[in-house]
Amino acid sequence: MKDINPKDFKVTPPFSLENFPTNLNIKASDDKKKEELKDIRKKIADLQEKMYANNRYAVLIVLQGMDTSGKDSLIKQVFKNFNARGVMVYSFKKPSERELKHDYLWRHYIALPERGKFAVFNRSHYENVLVTRVHPEYLLTENLPGIEDVKDIPDDFWQERFNQINNFEEHITLNGTIVIKLFLNISKEEQRQRLLRRLELTSHNWKFSPADLDERELWADYQKYYESAISNTSKPHAPWYAIPADDKKMARLLVAKAILNELEKYNFHEPEVDEEVMENINVYKKKLENEEK
Repeated sequence: MKDINPKDFKVTPPFSLENFPTNLNIKASDDKKKEELKDIRKKIADLQEKMYANNRYAVLIVLQGMDTSGKDSLIKQVFKNFNARGVMVYSFKKPSERELKHDYLWRHYIALPERGKFAVFNRSHYENVLVTRVHPEYLLTENLPGIEDVKDIPDDFWQERFNQINNFEEHITLNGTIVIKLFLNISKEEQRQRLLRRLELTSHNWKFSPADLDERELWADYQKYYESAISNTSKPHAPWYAIPADDKKMARLLVAKAILNELEKYNFHEPEVDEEVMENINVYKKKLENEEK
C-alpha cells in the first residue's frame, strides 16, 4: 500500500467524478491499513509540534462529502495522535441568527486556526455553493441586496461566489495558513448501505434523519454541483483531493497521506535556541540539580 500516491487523487481542473473512483479495491487487511495510518498520523503530529514551535504557519483542513461519507470518524482517527491544544474541529450547521447578520464567510474567518495549530472544518464555506445551490431558497435568509426571490439570483452569482472563495483562500495562504481540501467520494450504493445500517443498529438510530432520504433524492444535483465547485476552486495554493471513501479505513489512510504530502513541502523546524542559553546550558542544569529539595 505504500505505493499509493496521494497525488493520484489531487484535482487538476476540470474535475469530473467519472475520473475518480469511490473504491480502490486494493487487497489489504484492515490491520495493515491501521498500522500504516498509525505511522503517518504520528509523522503529522510531529510536524505539528515543530509547526507550533516555529509559529509561522497554520493548517486548515476542509472536509466535504455527502451524508454518511465518514467525516466524523475520519477526524477522530487521523488526528488521534495530536496534542489536544494543537487541533480544533468545527462542524458548521445551519447558520445562526447572529451568523446571518454577517456575510457567509464571516463565521469561517473567525474559526481560522492560530499559527502553529490545525483547524478542521467538518463541512465548510463550500456549503454556500453546494447546499445553497441545490436549495437556492436558502439564499433568502442571507438578506442579500437585490435578492428578494429565487428568480432574482443573477446568472453569474455562483461564479462570483467561487471567485470570493478563491480570494478568501488565497488571502489566508499568503498570510501563513496552509489549506488542504478533501472531498470524500462515496458511491450512491455505499450511502444506501450506510443509511440502512443506521436504521438496523439500535446504537446508530440517532444518526438517522428522514431528511437524509429527501437529500438522497437530490443525489444527481449534489454530484453536479460538487463537480462545479471543485473545478472552480482547486488551486495550487489550496488544492482539492477527491478521496475514494467507500472503504472508510482506506479513506482515512489516503487523507493522512495527502495531508503529510502537503506538509512535507514546508521546512518546519524549531526556532534556534539563543546563543547565550546554549553556552550556559550546563550552568543552568547544575543550578537546578543543586537546588535544595
